[in-house]
Order: sequence, then structure tokens, then C-alpha cells
Amino acid sequence: MSAVLTVPPWLDEPAFEQVVAQLAAVPPDARLLVDARHVRWASPYGLTALLALAQSREVRPAFAAPEADDTVSYWSRTGFFRHAEQLYDFGRPAPRARPAGESSVLLEITAIRQASDVHDVVGQIQERSQTILRDQLGLDSRATIRFSMALSEACQNVVEHAGRGGWVAVQTYTWKKRLGRRVVVIAVCDAGIGFRRSLESNHQRPRGDRWDDGMALEQAVLRNVSRFTDKGRGQGLAGIRSFVTKWEGKLSVRSGTARIALVPEWDDDPALAESLPPFPGAQVQITIPAAAPQATATPARGAAAASRLELL
Repeated sequence: MSAVLTVPPWLDEPAFEQVVAQLAAVPPDARLLVDARHVRWASPYGLTALLALAQSREVRPAFAAPEADDTVSYWSRTGFFRHAEQLYDFGRPAPRARPAGESSVLLEITAIRQASDVHDVVGQIQERSQTILRDQLGLDSRATIRFSMALSEACQNVVEHAGRGGWVAVQTYTWKKRLGRRVVVIAVCDAGIGFRRSLESNHQRPRGDRWDDGMALEQAVLRNVSRFTDKGRGQGLAGIRSFVTKWEGKLSVRSGTARIALVPEWDDDPALAESLPPFPGAQVQITIPAAAPQATATPARGAAAASRLELL
């Protein structure tokens, strides 16, 4: 008999924690059915994290695809099923993408296994991201260069630290309930060794009673510590941090049992969450909002957390 994981109808970064909580009760070698029949929408983070979930299992899990036609169509356009059928048993042929017009998908789900994959990803998205960042988000030309660098560094983290492949996806939304503005979101997820195990190979890392996933994330994200001891290493996340801060964005990194975040004024996530249900590897989300209209005040930090991202 298979354990059943029920995927929430609205699958974004916070909602995926519900999936992880269910997964924590299932041994890694147990048979598993991931039930996504009632899902209506998923963010790039949700979709790439579902792939990482399958990657983490010792026994190939089964997958029940969404029942809603528009959801299936959208997931197909993102490339989810093309990757998922290599990791999950569908019981029948996986849905195929139908021809579509203009899409909010800047970069469909793309596998990252080696440095050449990172180069290809940046090349694919560079021209289109220029138009999105300038014309739709109102950011200046400097943002385009920094965006490409942030995307590259987030993907390079998989190559250098995960110990196995991962996935990246980029999409634009209108985030109505919290910002009333468009955002562009980068999600990079893997089920590799995670930050703590990666940094343990660096003899310069902090020693003491506290060495856990939270400390590892603090060292990597805030203090630029890398698994490599060469001078100048560990600057990738520093570059992402600088880009996110400059454009009033948000960076969230989850690994093991902890999540760290650079939290802008428009969000109210905790800066560090620990003792989370365990999930292998690293899951990164970068959110960059459109430039705020001059006459519009920034929403209060304590605004309600239950936001919905609505696709155009």
C-alpha cells in the first residue's frame, strides 16, 4: 500500500511546507502517491519542489495529475510533465503541452546538472527578461544585468553544492493582494546534500555546540562562507543578496530543517525559521517586484500573509 501525500490546491512556497510535513511521516523507502488532482495553480517554486521531492525518494513515487484542464495546460506549458515523467509513475501517458500564445513563463522548467546548463539558461532568458524588467516592471537597464547574474549564481549553486542535478524556472505574476504590482520570480530547487553537509567540508566553518541547518544557512547566505576554501569563493549568494536588496526584492533559501530569508518591507516572513520538517537539498526563491509608483505607499510590514499570486 502507498502512503498518500495530498498537494494543496494553491501550491506556492508556504503551501509546499504542508507537503513536506506529510512527507516527514513517510520512510524514504516507502511507496508513495503524490495526489495533485485538486491543485488549481502552482508557482515555479511549487513545481520545481515537486520534482525535487521525487528525486529524494528511494522508490519511484506515483503521481496523480491535476484534474482541471486549465491547470494541466499551464503545467504542460511550464515543462513540468516532461521532467516529471522521468521521476514519477503516472499510470498513463503524461499530459502534453498544447500550442499557446503569449505566456507568463519567462523560462520553462529547465534541468541544471553542469556548468554548461547554467550558461544555456542565462542565454535563453536574457533577451526576454530585458523586456520584462524594463517595460513591465519599470526597472532600469542595470537590473537586467544583475538579474542575469542572480539567475546564474542561483543555478551555479546546484552545480557546485548539490551533488546532483536540480531545476530552475522563472515566471512573472501580478501580486494583487500584497503589492498590487507585477513581480518576477526565480525558483531553483534540488534534493542534494544541502548547505550544512556542503559546508562541513570547509575546515574554516564555525565550530561549537551549534552546528545545524540554520547556522549553515546563516554562514552561507549572510557571511559568504563556501565549501571551497579558495580566496574569493562564496560570493555568489552575496551577489544575489546585493541584487535583491537593491531592487527591494525577497530572497528565501530553505535547506534541511531551516529557512532563511531577506525580508523586504512588503513582506512579513520571519528572517530565520528553524525546526521545520526535514527536506533534503536546497530550495531557493528570488522575488523582484516592479518599481513602486511614486504616489503609492509601500504596504505595511504586518499586512496579512495570505496572499494570492494571480497569473495574467
